[in-house]
Amino acid sequence: MAKPESRTNLASCFVATIFLIFLLIVVFIVYFTVFKPQDPKIAVSAVQIPSFSATNGTVNFTFSQYASVRNPNRGTFSHYDSSLQLLYYGRQVGFMFVPAGRTQYMAATFTVQSFPLGLGPPFVDGPSNVGPTMEIESRIEMAGRVRVLHLFSRHVEAKAQCRVAIAITDGSVLGFRC
Repeated sequence: MAKPESRTNLASCFVATIFLIFLLIVVFIVYFTVFKPQDPKIAVSAVQIPSFSATNGTVNFTFSQYASVRNPNRGTFSHYDSSLQLLYYGRQVGFMFVPAGRTQYMAATFTVQSFPLGLGPPFVDGPSNVGPTMEIESRIEMAGRVRVLHLFSRHVEAKAQCRVAIAITDGSVLGFRC
């Protein structure tokens, strides 16, 4: 026959184990409902072409893009592998690395070397007072991690893709859509 002390020790170990399992389940439920990491959102607020030149069927310009990064998480978002690409009908014409850090607002400005305008389809006619236009595409990709409660970290990615219409006559930005 077992001693009463060993039964109480076994029962208290059983109760402690049940309590720890219950506490672990509650922690996981809270983590996956309240503190679940989500991908950050990138919103492009403005696109500018400060300098523009089109001669002999080639074009070169300076491209500026202003964006904000919104982190919907309760933790901090830090990015480490980020870039901004500029494409003209699928061909990369500009590229810039975005320095690592904790970015909320981002301004990227770089010079695009001259490239021939004949890479894509013929010019699209813009409004009657503008003349022919060209369309470029910008892509921002940010990879990083979100750290929640200084305990959990998760890899996240944020992407934004915009199409920008530019007047060939003077380089003005006619509009952009993201």
